[in-house]
Amino acid sequence: MFPDHFLWGGALAANQCEGAYLEDGKGLSISDIMPKGVSAPPTEHPTPDNLKLIGTDFYHRYPEDIKLLAEMGFKVFRTSIAWSRIYPNGDDKTPNEAGLAFYDKVFDTCLQYGIQPMVTLSHYETPLHLADAYDGWRCRGMIGFFLNYCQTVFRRYQGKVKYWLTFNEINSIFNHPFLSGGIRTDPKKLTFADKLQAAHHELVASAAATKLAHEIDPENKVGCMIASVPNYPNSPNPDDVIKVMELDQQARLFPVVHAKGRYPSCLKRMLQEYGAQFAITREDADILKNTVDFISFSYYMSRCISADPNAQRETFFGKLAKNPYLHDTAWGWPIDPQGLRWALNDLYDRYGKPLFIAENGIGAADVLVERSGEKTVADDYRIHYLREHLKQVELAIADGVDVMGYAAWGCIDLVSASTAQMSKRYGLVYVDRNDDGSGTLARYRKQSFYWYKHLIQTNGRSLHEQ
Repeated sequence: MFPDHFLWGGALAANQCEGAYLEDGKGLSISDIMPKGVSAPPTEHPTPDNLKLIGTDFYHRYPEDIKLLAEMGFKVFRTSIAWSRIYPNGDDKTPNEAGLAFYDKVFDTCLQYGIQPMVTLSHYETPLHLADAYDGWRCRGMIGFFLNYCQTVFRRYQGKVKYWLTFNEINSIFNHPFLSGGIRTDPKKLTFADKLQAAHHELVASAAATKLAHEIDPENKVGCMIASVPNYPNSPNPDDVIKVMELDQQARLFPVVHAKGRYPSCLKRMLQEYGAQFAITREDADILKNTVDFISFSYYMSRCISADPNAQRETFFGKLAKNPYLHDTAWGWPIDPQGLRWALNDLYDRYGKPLFIAENGIGAADVLVERSGEKTVADDYRIHYLREHLKQVELAIADGVDVMGYAAWGCIDLVSASTAQMSKRYGLVYVDRNDDGSGTLARYRKQSFYWYKHLIQTNGRSLHEQ
């Protein structure tokens, strides 16, 4: 049973939906030069084939879009602020008023419908100038630029936004240093120590932002945001089990620091293994003690891990073994609802913080059809996916896990972060835009829209309806 105060909602990201990439004083962000997502190196300048430059035009259509979210009964809307819309270069002395005013309108519209905004401060959209001039988060000076931006938006939206997330999927910096950390250096030339130092700068900035948010408004609730991908050993072979342990320890660096205010003891072994060092000052250690109020995370899949190279296959997520008990999406992501229950229990048992599911959903090639006189998508596969995952959330709550809420990812179709495609659709609302850039941008309610609306109306009880 879901608690009465459960925050039902959905999530979008500015760089994937807003468009208007240079309107009203906005500067370029790293996403503006990633026309192929993370599957290809970034370009030097924006190119016409980058669908994110227009996105789904949320910048001009936010009243219509938020009205659709309200129609579904959303209690919370997770979105992000484009840093380069507030500080076009990232290191500017004064903020861009037009950018600030835009988010005033977005948050005011949410509140008019009784929807609480949950705002990610940095969601894969580092200002491009900071990447070019400072090599992104490899530079300690980024902490100051980020905190200046945070102070501006914390003060501006005080009383409008009370839920804040610092860095989206912060642990992804090890796998995607440009997307996650704005690091221009060729990934092949980055050492473990380089990436760890950049991650440390983000962690210090996150803790300092948490402290700042609480000082500006004690009512603020600040969370971290991590990518949760449970690792299963491919076999009982101790080599596989130890391989999983090592991967888990690396991933847990981030929630440990956010929730406990210190680095885990396993870091010493990692540094020795890689022959690495990184700089942490006494002031850094003190700042890290400012822990988050809650932990948010994305969950899409689990991974099957083998220490045997012959049992591995090359995937978007690295060299993995095939899990014979799971089916994959069309994009090769294993579908594992029970992994979400495992993740919820694991995070809560380890860190004891309230949890928020900030992203969960399935990317699929939806087809627009005519039904009962209106255009829609018969996405029974999405309804099944969401239902089975939410049943596991309900079980985790019965296990005693404190789950604050759930945000369906890409609640309105957007441009995929991983592939920069429109055809990889997650939404409950269809947006008429195609991979070649054509389309009217009209919105159509999918069948999952009506299913999710009923689910919220019943506070989850309809999960068990036949």
